[in-house]
Amino acid sequence: RVSFMNNQKPQKPTLSGQRFKTRKRDEKERFDPTQFQDCIIQGLTETGTDLEAVAKFLDASGAKLDYRRYAETLFDILVAGGMLAPGGTLADDMTRTNVCVFAAQEDLETMQAFAQVFNKLIRRYKYLEKGFEDEVKKLLLFLKGFSESERNKLAMLTGILLANGTLNASILNSLYNENLVKEGVSAAFAVKLFKSWINEKDINAVAVSLRKVNMDNRLMELFPANKQSVEHFSKYFTEAGLKELSEYVRNQQSIGARKELQKELQEQMSRGDPFKDIILYVKEEMKKNNISEQTVVAIIWSSVMSTVEWNKKEELVAEQAIKHLKQYSPLLAAFTTQGQSELTLLLKIQEYCYDNIHFMKAFQKIVVLFYKAEVLSEEPILKWYKDAHLAKGKSVFLEQMKKFVEWLKNAEEGKQQLGSPVR
Repeated sequence: RVSFMNNQKPQKPTLSGQRFKTRKRDEKERFDPTQFQDCIIQGLTETGTDLEAVAKFLDASGAKLDYRRYAETLFDILVAGGMLAPGGTLADDMTRTNVCVFAAQEDLETMQAFAQVFNKLIRRYKYLEKGFEDEVKKLLLFLKGFSESERNKLAMLTGILLANGTLNASILNSLYNENLVKEGVSAAFAVKLFKSWINEKDINAVAVSLRKVNMDNRLMELFPANKQSVEHFSKYFTEAGLKELSEYVRNQQSIGARKELQKELQEQMSRGDPFKDIILYVKEEMKKNNISEQTVVAIIWSSVMSTVEWNKKEELVAEQAIKHLKQYSPLLAAFTTQGQSELTLLLKIQEYCYDNIHFMKAFQKIVVLFYKAEVLSEEPILKWYKDAHLAKGKSVFLEQMKKFVEWLKNAEEGKQQLGSPVR
């Protein structure tokens, strides 16, 4: 038997010096989106319009085709049927497919089915997320190059994808493009988009998404500067069947106006502007922005309380508060002309004294001060005591107010003039 040991082949001579191994990834392939497009279109032609089969084909093809490199081409095909030239037109000499969003039926159900195709694809190939967002931003800038029906389908699809979280609301920035806004394309597109978005979720979910990307106060920019009013926005979207969006924008505008009012008030107070000027300014803002007296009295209260560095000692803070509030009583009195406004102020005082522990014992003193200064009257105080108070610290505050409330009920002359209330 021949031994294997004796059968070893003689070693081949080796070249001295350094050897370089060419790695696969260093051999840069030529960028050829046309060849990629042909592969995808051929596959789509074979699957036909069965979107389940389309999703399966795209899933399998990701293992063979370079989706990372050709993401834009892939999404162009799925939306428009082929590669898009700048401006949004399809190149004439290119092969194209009818298995795409633009060639599909213009209804919500079909667009929901297409949204599933994109969802599955992006869930499977996570790296396509960024490419898809870039694609949608680009498509929105190309809107003028598409037909009205194509725009409608894209708007419905985008709304659905925003609702299910595949897209981020920051893509809406593209709609603020000057030319799209000027020609009314942005507003018309937004109608279809918000309809399908709200249909999938609700206005509250939409509001949360918009707030996350600081777009909750920018919706009026869908219109040219001369039409950026709440009235115009409200009329346009209400007539289009989106009353909830109109109300949302009206509410946002009101929140903005209230914040602005508070900021300006605090500045006027710190400058020491005369009360008559402050009252005039506030009344104009109330009229202009349709702000109620109850809202205003709450804003004035928090503005007045935020202008002071309060003492941390409980026994000293009450004295400091009375001195400070006495000074601002005329300002508060100007905006407590209704019982409801007085009650609002009482609740705000209760809330403040509860939230700021040093003020717990000061509640009754503040109420008595405001009664003397004619900021508060008997009826709202009695109503607050009986059943309109908050739960916050209620036992402490009701106990504090007990004697004063009894005095209010019993002392007939107290309705004209307060002598010295029982403390």
